[in-house]
Amino acid sequence: MKQVIEKAKRGVIPSKKLQHEKSKIAKLAFDSIRKQVPKFPQILEVEFGGSYAKGTWLPDIGDLDIFLKFKESTPKKKFVEIAKKVGFDAMKKFKPYVRYAEHPYVEAHIKGTRVNVVPCYDVQKGKWQSAADRSPFHTAFMLESLTGTMKNDVRLLKSFLKNNDVYGAEIAKQGFSGYVAEVLIWSFSSFENVIKKIAKIKQNQVIGQASKKFETPIVIMDPIDDNRNLAAAISTENIGKFVLVCREFLKKPSSLFFKPKVKVDSKKNLENLLVVKFNYKPRSPDTIWGQIKRAASTLAVQMKIEGFKVLRNGAAADDQKEACLFFVLQSLEIEKDMIKEGPEFFSESDSEKFIRKNSKKSKIMWINNNGKILALQKRQNNDARVFLHDLLKNNINSSGIPKGLKNDLRKNFKIIPGNRVLNKSIKKALLDLVSTDATIFSSN
Repeated sequence: MKQVIEKAKRGVIPSKKLQHEKSKIAKLAFDSIRKQVPKFPQILEVEFGGSYAKGTWLPDIGDLDIFLKFKESTPKKKFVEIAKKVGFDAMKKFKPYVRYAEHPYVEAHIKGTRVNVVPCYDVQKGKWQSAADRSPFHTAFMLESLTGTMKNDVRLLKSFLKNNDVYGAEIAKQGFSGYVAEVLIWSFSSFENVIKKIAKIKQNQVIGQASKKFETPIVIMDPIDDNRNLAAAISTENIGKFVLVCREFLKKPSSLFFKPKVKVDSKKNLENLLVVKFNYKPRSPDTIWGQIKRAASTLAVQMKIEGFKVLRNGAAADDQKEACLFFVLQSLEIEKDMIKEGPEFFSESDSEKFIRKNSKKSKIMWINNNGKILALQKRQNNDARVFLHDLLKNNINSSGIPKGLKNDLRKNFKIIPGNRVLNKSIKKALLDLVSTDATIFSSN
């Protein structure tokens, strides 16, 4: 294992040349921002944050996070307005644009490097006024706590997470963030120890010091905030993938774990995959992804209630206007008849009400061995395509679809088979849903 780790580590440490180039871009961005700051007395300080500041950035992911530290007394509206003004004026040569997290921030690209200009409040530890307020404390803590060897182990862990498709804190991914990778290395001292500990982790196990109980598969505490469980933002699926891939790496260490995943593409699964395709009005990535994920989940529940067997559901959106909801079904069509279960016959009022309501539309009615009244009836819809179309066309208000998506779906939607999706980024997400991860689901 040690040989595999050492070889992989050499590939994740930026070369001297790349470090020099990154430093030049960082200085250019920082100086441009500093020139704007004197115009705004609300800004107390400008500082680097994120992986660049902590020395844990990867050669192929070297974003620059530059934080504007505002006075605590700055109103939220002014806080956002000034930050956007500074970001746009400083980055005007590099086609800046607005991105959204809890609040807007400015992003631009300088010579292939993404630069984020992020506002935060200059607060005391624990007196958070915005989500970004913790970031300077994260930077200071890791600079003090991580040795040079540990920083390179963080890089290796990030590469491991990325190539096993569980890296990224955005809602679209709900994976492990760069900061979580740093916390894990800090907690267990090395990449090898992280792999060993995660491979043997128990349900609800707590990593770090928690001030209260958290209901997540595992708990990863933020070392600067004992009320914050970092694992709350990670999906159960991604936690599970990480545990399984750690076990597989322990069994058979290989450099393949540090390369893009190989998945077995099962084309036949596309036959029973339905896609609801529609265009959406532009909004922040976190907002649209949150909405479409909730929509896919609630529609899956509606189909299950109707009797359809939904094996998996998912969603994807591109950066422009197209979004899709995915549903992998055991079958697109189910039995034309269904059994409707009523109350026990001992319940006089309930049983009379059930019989009165269902007798005329039932083929047969009977009492089962548990004393419940059953009715055999014809389904309103036994085709998933017809059911979904009717639900979205005529009953969208009672569908459970998030309010922010209803107008988008009312304007346009199509229900198509999985093999008719052409958008490359959306097709990749769709194929991920019907593919098997050969690394963690293999009998070899």
